[in-house]
Amino acid sequence: MRDQALGYALANENAQLEELKELLSIPSISAQPQHKSDIARAAQWLVDHLRAMGMQRAQVMPTAGHPVVYAEWMGAGKDKPTVLVYGHYDVQPADPFELWHSDPFKAQVRGQNLYARGASDDKGQIFVHVKAVEAYLKAAGKLPVNVKFIIEGEEEIGGPSLDPFIEQNAQLLASNVALISDTGMPQPGLPALTYALRGLCYMEVEVTGPKRDLHSGSFGGAVYNPIQALSEIIVRLKDERGHILIPGFYDRVRPMDDDERQSLGQVPFDDETFRAEAGIPATWGEAGYSVLEQITARPTLDCNGIWGGYTGDGSKTVLPSKASAKISMRLVPDQDHEEIGQLFRDYVTKVAPPQVQVKVKSLHGGRPAIVERNSPVIQAAAVALEKAFNRKPVFVREGGSIPVVSTFKRVLGVPTVLMGFGLSDDNLHSPNEKFYLPNFYRGIQASIYFLDELAQG
Repeated sequence: MRDQALGYALANENAQLEELKELLSIPSISAQPQHKSDIARAAQWLVDHLRAMGMQRAQVMPTAGHPVVYAEWMGAGKDKPTVLVYGHYDVQPADPFELWHSDPFKAQVRGQNLYARGASDDKGQIFVHVKAVEAYLKAAGKLPVNVKFIIEGEEEIGGPSLDPFIEQNAQLLASNVALISDTGMPQPGLPALTYALRGLCYMEVEVTGPKRDLHSGSFGGAVYNPIQALSEIIVRLKDERGHILIPGFYDRVRPMDDDERQSLGQVPFDDETFRAEAGIPATWGEAGYSVLEQITARPTLDCNGIWGGYTGDGSKTVLPSKASAKISMRLVPDQDHEEIGQLFRDYVTKVAPPQVQVKVKSLHGGRPAIVERNSPVIQAAAVALEKAFNRKPVFVREGGSIPVVSTFKRVLGVPTVLMGFGLSDDNLHSPNEKFYLPNFYRGIQASIYFLDELAQG
């Protein structure tokens, strides 16, 4: 059965590419209301495609926001495991359009890359598993395990409807393992399994001074400028090496043991390449940790936006009434975003100058996640990747967040395999997003092998 599926996948690479191009042509931008109909169109396209390839059930399921695509094939029997495959069909806005070298919604192959918005994040990667399942169903008429798909339309706006959907449909989504491809590989040809993700605590701080904007000549020198107050608050959040100064912030951080640090040290990572990609003359960060550890295994705090006062052309000598900032904190196991948010709120309120008022509100939060590297499902994924890429995978931590991983564990009680096929230069969320096509085709093979490995126990 496995070899039949592999043969079908190899023989149908051109069709797989053309079908992916068709999906990528739909501008399913969840952040922009004018694309609501495109969101619905992408969801229906997936349902029609999943039905046509032989899934026993496929449907669009409404939520409070954008719909979820659900599909299942349960013909392997109760003695075989059930895999829940997650992905998202929504994409980021394509702006600025002038920086794209081709139409972001007319996928174009240049060299070995497929360029389009959503090519890697995440339409291309979820399509890897769609095509693996199709290969089994078309070539062998059945799958070696039971498979369910849950493909959402709100990931790029924080997935507000996803957790309630999972909680309300826990029985429908019951499974033994979740499979996600929304992560990456360190370099072409080197597969990777992500075993830890950082969580997120995203806050907004608003500082108010005078009740209205004031003339700086009449009031300057006697009124505490909210921009200055906000700047002083931000400066007091970290020391000069990036150590976060909020009391209790590090209390729950799970330390890395020597084995884990040694394993991370085997991941190819070049500081010079990192500096070049970031466009910086030198790195900066928490002492005692490598750059790779700093960006994947340590918590962070960053100001993502700051505004206040007059920022238009020319000059306007004004003391602003308000100044605001958005601040995000990436969290690691076993930190809790709600607890960190309260610690942040308490600290900002404490250090704020008494001459201003401060409001702190939470914008978004997500739990960090970690998976046991030696678990049977992770080892099955490692075998599958080695067979597809002819090279043992490395185990990596991811600096970003995929909150659904912790939701699957909390609500469904299942571990998640993070088998990603993206590359660091895929330009996620940026112009000229791409997907390295050899990873697309080998990813399909890896998914076929993974389902086979699970079936064997």
